[in-house]
Amino acid sequence: MKGMMIMLPALFILLFAVIICIIEVPRLRENQRHKELYVFSFLLFIGVGLSVLTALQIKIPNPLDIIAFIYRPVSILIYGKD
Repeated sequence: MKGMMIMLPALFILLFAVIICIIEVPRLRENQRHKELYVFSFLLFIGVGLSVLTALQIKIPNPLDIIAFIYRPVSILIYGKD
């Protein structure tokens, strides 16, 4: 029963994504806005994917940790301390 309670928010997220696609995709195709359709699809896919992972309580890495990892050596080089 607990597994179903965790899955329910993920299913609602997917349901809302499908509803959004049903509303937006035909309009974009009708107006021949192919670039906008690609960007819309990409951003919706990323957003839904991250939302589902969050709903399933899967830990998602923080993008700031990656940026800090990349820039820490530069900071040490400039300021000379950690």
